[in-house]
Amino acid sequence: MKRRTALAGSLAALAAPSAARAATPVDLQLVLAVDVSRSIDEVEAELQRRGYVEALTNERVIDAILSGEHKRIALCYTEWAGTHYQVVIVDWSVIDSPSAARRFSERLAEAPRISQSWTAVGAAIAFAAQRFDMSGFDSKRRVIDISGDGRTNDGPAAELVRDKVVAQGIVINGLPVMMNRTNFGRPPDTGLDRYYEENVIGGPGSFMIAAASFDDFGRAVRSKLIREISEPSTLRAIPA
Repeated sequence: MKRRTALAGSLAALAAPSAARAATPVDLQLVLAVDVSRSIDEVEAELQRRGYVEALTNERVIDAILSGEHKRIALCYTEWAGTHYQVVIVDWSVIDSPSAARRFSERLAEAPRISQSWTAVGAAIAFAAQRFDMSGFDSKRRVIDISGDGRTNDGPAAELVRDKVVAQGIVINGLPVMMNRTNFGRPPDTGLDRYYEENVIGGPGSFMIAAASFDDFGRAVRSKLIREISEPSTLRAIPA
């Protein structure tokens, strides 16, 4: 009952007017929403976390952050699994220099990783969208960057929540990890990228970059961050 009540509250909040935010301007408010379901083993979880840690301090990612009007973004890192588990790992932080990016990455690297059951993409999107109401920042762009290795098998359908969130002016980008091994006895999901494209991403300019495997995750997240942080008017081709 508590689980259903919490989820109902998250979904109801999506339809409510957003609370007024403090007028601290940034170029982008970005929520990183990362899958920690049990289908991701310890080695893969380490590759995933390291991918974000290294990408956030990458020189090209820093250049993208400093290329905007305000030369800073606000960043929040969350992890999710089933409807019962969505948590903030590193709360809203201003990234406006290499040192600020390094501090954020160090906090992320030191945070414990907890694996949980089920995969609730819709609930993860709802939780991430609520983070903007309490960010304390103001920006022209609000983006959710959601990554994962599976489809929703718990909670509301991802596309239903996606549509509510996009209606609020929030863009959702995706990073599906194409598993090249069986998952609890099930064959590899070779259509996960299509699932993300059709049911997860949304909003003006939304996009998806797939990782071929967790070994490819670092490359994918680095390219994705550069693309979504850069102003659309100054964005150039991102190398594979």
